[in-house]
Amino acid sequence: MTDADLGSPPAAGATGLEALDTDQQLALTGERTVPGIPAENYWFRRHEIAYRHILGRCSGRDVLEAGSGEGYGAAMIADAGASSVVCVDYDTSAVEHTRRRYPELVVHQGNLIDLPLADASVDLVVNFQVIEHLWDQAKFIAECRRVLRPGGRLLISTPNRITFSPGRDTPLNPFHTRELNAAELTELLVEGGFALDAMLGVHHGPRLAALDEKWGGSLIDAQIERALAGEPWPAELVDDVAAVTAEDFAVLDARDSDIDASLDLFAVATRD
Repeated sequence: MTDADLGSPPAAGATGLEALDTDQQLALTGERTVPGIPAENYWFRRHEIAYRHILGRCSGRDVLEAGSGEGYGAAMIADAGASSVVCVDYDTSAVEHTRRRYPELVVHQGNLIDLPLADASVDLVVNFQVIEHLWDQAKFIAECRRVLRPGGRLLISTPNRITFSPGRDTPLNPFHTRELNAAELTELLVEGGFALDAMLGVHHGPRLAALDEKWGGSLIDAQIERALAGEPWPAELVDDVAAVTAEDFAVLDARDSDIDASLDLFAVATRD
């Protein structure tokens, strides 16, 4: 969930984060996060940490980002030395924006369960914060397997259902169709013909833990509660959210942490 999902007010100014020109910025719809908006910064940085974690895997590889959204992640991958980066997104406005802002990328408008790529054409498929939006998740996994070369890897991040929509039968975010816990994501991958290499979790690091304490136990809840109430954000909350960096999050292996307590799941799987 992003601030936009709950209708939070725009922050005054760009404290702590360089704002983009309006002609460069993809409009917030609640379905994706975008860079350059201070009140959205916590969610953007929480997405960004997954990209930063994989950049070392991308050098010299042919990469597909399935569900590329605004395009910032694919641009990071291209800058990290990928041999090629192809983007596929269903939303026409996102595709047009990505083509305009990141002309170095190849961007296709298409359905993720019918990817416009040849069999065995890429080394890596990146799918971050997208699978929870899909109705036919198994079909998408099958498509990832089809376009990957033997031994290629699928990298997926998604909100952890246990912490993102706690105690609910349906997702809290209206744009999500099915959220997953670690066991469910593992099952989906294994049944789709992948071997799970690692199940990682995104957690708050020390500085965010301190902000949780400062804001009554949860920085996330502090944002959501004010959004639901339609209240203006206090300047201190705007500043704290705008100052969050990707390095304030920790990516931990399930073998070394409680994966069910993670904020987001991050799976690395290999095509046989």
